[in-house]
Amino acid sequence: MTDHPDAPPPAGQALSPHQGQPRKAALAAWIGSALEYYDFFIYGTAAALVFGKVFFPDSEPAAGTLLALATFGVGYLARPVGAFVLGHVGDRFGRKKVLVFTVSLMGVATFLVGCLPTYSQVGVLAPVLLVTLRLMQGLSAGGEQAGANSMTLEHAPSHRRAYYTSFTLNGTQAGQILATAIFLPIAAMPEDQLLSWGWRVPFWLSALVMIAAYVIRNRLAETPVFEEQAAQGEVAEMPLAVLFRDHWRDVLRVMVAAVIASVSTIFTVYALSYAVNTIELSKTPMLWVGVLANLAALAAIPFWGNMADRVGRKPIFIGGSLGCAVLMFGYLWSISIGNWGLIFFFGIVMFGLVHSATSGVWPAFYGEMFSARVRLSGTAIGTQIGFAIAGFAPTIAGAIAGSGKDAWFGVAVVTAVLCLVNVAAVATGRETAHVPTEELGMKPGDRVPAGMARESVPGRS
Repeated sequence: MTDHPDAPPPAGQALSPHQGQPRKAALAAWIGSALEYYDFFIYGTAAALVFGKVFFPDSEPAAGTLLALATFGVGYLARPVGAFVLGHVGDRFGRKKVLVFTVSLMGVATFLVGCLPTYSQVGVLAPVLLVTLRLMQGLSAGGEQAGANSMTLEHAPSHRRAYYTSFTLNGTQAGQILATAIFLPIAAMPEDQLLSWGWRVPFWLSALVMIAAYVIRNRLAETPVFEEQAAQGEVAEMPLAVLFRDHWRDVLRVMVAAVIASVSTIFTVYALSYAVNTIELSKTPMLWVGVLANLAALAAIPFWGNMADRVGRKPIFIGGSLGCAVLMFGYLWSISIGNWGLIFFFGIVMFGLVHSATSGVWPAFYGEMFSARVRLSGTAIGTQIGFAIAGFAPTIAGAIAGSGKDAWFGVAVVTAVLCLVNVAAVATGRETAHVPTEELGMKPGDRVPAGMARESVPGRS
């Protein structure tokens, strides 16, 4: 049984002055991430099902699909740029400014995708505009999760950091469910209606998403830890300089570990395209696989976050990565033979349950590598460079394995290799579960910042 979210810390452990309202912060992060990633993932679904025909109609079907998937990956190229810029802003001027900006930019860019002319109307200008808007989405996503993670981690009591930060990733799963669910009736439309106007509806709905998210985040208070630093004059004027001077190894470790996101992009984009366009399975049941897997993840992610607070970050993270490396073979194989029972089983177990072990842990594990002065920029830059690799995983894997029905095996091998890379990075990192919040990221000889009393943590004397 898990602890009550607002349960007091164990005997002898006092809440530090920099800790605030963890439940409220986690809820704000969850809602914002859900709304933000609704926008981001409807693009991925449309890229797999529609964009090849709408924006690249002169290409062969396989080549058109590959080009459409490449536009999905382009968004990940902009993520590191957004991480550098928004990381600096968040560590220099506050977390709230980043969170309000990211959700506004994502909403505007996504709405405009739904307004784009097609290739048949304006020629090559159509895919150029598509890529431009995708880059804007990537810039927004570059600071989104790191900002939400930093805010939640800095509000949480030390003995519950993984649990509370897991709700940021839980929110992204909710956004993915919403994005996929919106496409279920859209994908069932007649082909001519789908390609002419149907695919635009989910993008237009982002206007409502943007307004709701803006209102919610604009009402958030700045994190107590940032306000404390500002009051003490300890905010770094050049956070990136401090980051790469004192934490470059941590940035590199997060970057390599973050390639575990390849499991998500292969599952969400490549497997859907392979099933529908190559094996010629029905779109609707494949979309339901994603919905049910993400529903399972809603429960699994906070469960794994809670377990990570008890047994440590590394065992949970490594177990999830190894499980994904094995189960991806089963999932893609089941698609190749068209067995719906196995497709649902492997999809839900792999992505809904096992991959959730990594999603439930990394928000805390990555953020805990850095001190509060550079936490947002360090987490953002490290993750987004790794995510950039993951964003192109469907395109890279598809190019290596080819486009035939037997391509699944090569894609599964590529995914497994990326999972093992993640395992190596996590296994060689330090365990941070029992480090007091105010000591996270500190080097030998560093002092606890003024105004932040040391907090005892279970398992640490």
